[in-house]
Amino acid sequence: MTLLSLAISSIILLAIISNVVGAPQRYTSSARQFISLTRKAQPSRNTSEWAEYAKNLRDATIAKYSSQLSQKRGTGENLMVNQRIDTNFYGSLAVGTPPYPFAVLLDTGSSDMWVSSSACQSTCAGTGNFDSAKSSTFKNMSKSFSVTYEKGYAAGTVGQDVVQMAGFTISDQTFGVVTTTTANFLQNPVTGIFGLAWQSLAASGAMPFWQALASNGQWNQPLMAFQLTRKAGELEPGGSFTMGYTNESLYTGTIDYQDIPNGQASYWLQQITSMIVQGKSIFLPSGSASYAAIDTGTTLVAGPAASIAAIYAQIPGSQPGTGSWEGFYSYPCNTTVVVEISFGGPNWSISPGDFAFTSIGPTSDECYGAFYAIPTSGASGTPSWILGDTFLKNVYSVFRYDPPSVGFAALSEIALEMNGLAGGIPSATLGANSAMFTLESSAAPPTRTSSAVAIVISAFFATLVSFVQA
Repeated sequence: MTLLSLAISSIILLAIISNVVGAPQRYTSSARQFISLTRKAQPSRNTSEWAEYAKNLRDATIAKYSSQLSQKRGTGENLMVNQRIDTNFYGSLAVGTPPYPFAVLLDTGSSDMWVSSSACQSTCAGTGNFDSAKSSTFKNMSKSFSVTYEKGYAAGTVGQDVVQMAGFTISDQTFGVVTTTTANFLQNPVTGIFGLAWQSLAASGAMPFWQALASNGQWNQPLMAFQLTRKAGELEPGGSFTMGYTNESLYTGTIDYQDIPNGQASYWLQQITSMIVQGKSIFLPSGSASYAAIDTGTTLVAGPAASIAAIYAQIPGSQPGTGSWEGFYSYPCNTTVVVEISFGGPNWSISPGDFAFTSIGPTSDECYGAFYAIPTSGASGTPSWILGDTFLKNVYSVFRYDPPSVGFAALSEIALEMNGLAGGIPSATLGANSAMFTLESSAAPPTRTSSAVAIVISAFFATLVSFVQA
């Protein structure tokens, strides 16, 4: 080999080295990931179980939305909820080094991420809990953690570790390590909650995983989106959750975006500007009195007593519930109820099947509706309406970071055909690593690819040997 050929080879190798260990490259094409959702459906139940379930849903929704703003650093209320008759949508993530996968509920109505600890005994049994001693990168932040949800409460300590989801990695994500929960709060395989609202609501004070990614430019588009299925079996595919892009195969037409009122980055708020029931308009107050939180973590729809009463006044034969059914209304099951909601753009319809929460009994023709009344506290920032999965199963929903807004689009035929289909449970979908950064020092250079460096070094020595032999 001549000196000229050695020089040329060295230049090529140095160029390769600079590409491997030099400035980080932007991977715009891969910063768009999705994960499959699994839907845990409601099993059969008797009349008294339905009544208790309805009461727990209403009580817990009141607790969830009365505590987050006034006590976001305080302790939670112990709410007894029968989880076996609940409905959840959950996805998967991984925590620690080495990474261990967990199934977590995806909740746009709260902001904390937490997983149950191996120290959590009977209330967290059987969920494959997080053992911090087995992660070489875990840090105990020596702070207490407590938060209240629609389905109960969770408490423990605050930790920090590597968290991966759908191809994205944060090396120092803060989250709750839960050591106690409401009885039966978690059901196998779910082992925690993944909060997807804004940081201002976080009991831990930590920036949520999604917000850290969006604010650091890690997504192709600064948004995340949901498509939820309905009426499947006990554990069936539940739709998809995407980060960094919208799945155009799951919706038709355009996405109608409406900004969060006054830029209030707390809940994913929208102002309900009109509501039509059975073809007739329902009176709604103006401004914040008609704000609604768009919440994937709430099963039904909750609203002010006066508005809920006005809705059922349009349904012949409806009656207010009593006892455990307080706040709910019954109506004849053979009545087709059509509700349309607008946030300043198109009207979005809720299917009659989703409006019908349950029948009173196997021989009864009376049904209870999915809209129920909750007290309105009037506290600043507390939404009067909570629009949960009863509404969200009817639309493709998009949550946009910048500008802060929520968008809806009509579901495509492909999405609608997924409803009611039986299928295998989706496996954990962590995805290939699209982006990795550190919150405390996001400008720090990324970890180098050691295998690539080794290849370059090996190639250099091979060239050197060839020169010597020549």
